[in-house]
Amino acid sequence: RTPNIDRVAKDGVTLTQHIAASPLCTPSRAAFLTGRYPIRSGMAAHSRVGVFLFSASSGGLPSEEITFSKLLKQRGYSTALIGKWHLGMNCESSNDFCHHPLNHGFDYFYGITVTNLRDCKLGQGSVFSKGIGKSIATSMEVIAITLVSLATVHLIGFLQIPFRALGYCLLITAISLVALLFFLYNYRYLNCFLMRNHQVIQQPLSYENLTQRLTKEAVQFIGRNTNAPFLLVLSYLHVHTALYASKKFIGKSKHGLYGDAVEEMDWSVGQILDVLEKSNLNSKTLVYFTSDHGAHLEEISSSGEVHGGYNGIYKGGKSTNWEGGIRVPGLLLWPGMIEAGTYIDEPTSNMDIFPTVIKLAGAELPSDRIIDGHDLMPLLQGKITQSKHEFLFHYCNAYLNAVRWHPRNSDSVWKVIFFTPNFNPEDSNGCYDSHVCFCSGRSVTHHDPPLLFDLSRDPEEKVPLTPETESHFYEILHVIQQAVDNHTKSLRAVPDQLSWDNLLWKPWLQVCCSSLFQSCYCDYESKEILPGMHFG
Repeated sequence: RTPNIDRVAKDGVTLTQHIAASPLCTPSRAAFLTGRYPIRSGMAAHSRVGVFLFSASSGGLPSEEITFSKLLKQRGYSTALIGKWHLGMNCESSNDFCHHPLNHGFDYFYGITVTNLRDCKLGQGSVFSKGIGKSIATSMEVIAITLVSLATVHLIGFLQIPFRALGYCLLITAISLVALLFFLYNYRYLNCFLMRNHQVIQQPLSYENLTQRLTKEAVQFIGRNTNAPFLLVLSYLHVHTALYASKKFIGKSKHGLYGDAVEEMDWSVGQILDVLEKSNLNSKTLVYFTSDHGAHLEEISSSGEVHGGYNGIYKGGKSTNWEGGIRVPGLLLWPGMIEAGTYIDEPTSNMDIFPTVIKLAGAELPSDRIIDGHDLMPLLQGKITQSKHEFLFHYCNAYLNAVRWHPRNSDSVWKVIFFTPNFNPEDSNGCYDSHVCFCSGRSVTHHDPPLLFDLSRDPEEKVPLTPETESHFYEILHVIQQAVDNHTKSLRAVPDQLSWDNLLWKPWLQVCCSSLFQSCYCDYESKEILPGMHFG
């Protein structure tokens, strides 16, 4: 039950074809803040892993990138990010904060710098268990076979190998394995912590009353700025796993813990809407509700309970560029400025928020770089009826995966897909054996010619079109290929922020509010029920 989110839709505009610029958290958030495809900022991985997993990684949103928070801050706006960041923190030391929200135009930060994972919450399992478990098992098999083979050829006299060398190999292997297991065991202490600005205030993160705390921070920020322009990005940890809900919401929905989490998030949305109304700010505040990607279908608890959500009629989910991975909520509310109860079935993007808020704030769009988003206000206010996005490019990490084409003066929305993830099991709707789908190698199947769909007739992407079923098949592919060529020419080489070197944990970048010898533990947050918060 989501009465407050429904209120945003009822009293505002619903974008029914709102597209995330990536089906993963990190690149999608980079695109949202900068209005640019993540490939332009180096926030699209060439490696297998497409998001940051450790607080002590050195990659992140480059300081050269211009976020809408930076530009609004320059225009005199108070700016705050409350909740999840997931765009890096440090570069060379544990306190340079080069990728931190405060270095990207936010005056105030209260939240987590990485993401919410099962490993952050006791009893919720591990997202690393499948991937790393298989890798460790394979590595141990290779090492064991190698050592046994070397010992055998030594014993039969075919090759003389010092036993000391074999001993060193075994020792190095054992130390590496122990270090890895120690790191994973202490993952929540090292990577799951709450910050206020540059200070760690709770390590590890406690989920107790967490949504109420985030909500209280957001309400207080609005209260401090009732007479001044402000920008608030409230980035919920809901409903990313590990799922959680406070005592007031546990067991109240009809859909298990996932439903409880959704209903608590909806409560928080209601708190924000109420404070805007009570402060007479709703008529001069644009509210935007979305998600950074589609539901994570592979997230199922050990007891079989769905923890990752549902994508309705749409195929696939998080980590894929099937519609289920990138078609997300797009709700905008602004009483008196945009007509209530409006539905717009035109391709739009989360990159569009950048130029929209920049123009509303009276700032100038950067002229030294390509901005891929378009101002939404003409579409929202009915001044135009067709999206300015004739083409949208869908990347799987750094690989161009699909292209959407909405021809002028046509109802068709063509989608070409160059490669598709290999679902496992094959007859499923996701990559359950690996927890997420990957973008290259044996994990995908390339198509020549590419798959073609008309989303206006087949939004479920059930039946690919062929030259026999679509008379303009090759013409459509030709137009899209020209668009791809033009888009590719506009790209510039930039440092890969998600390279293995930038992804790996670096001890010298580790933030610790006590010391490693004290397990990086501190808690400056009250564990009591927060005063002043009303539960409906």
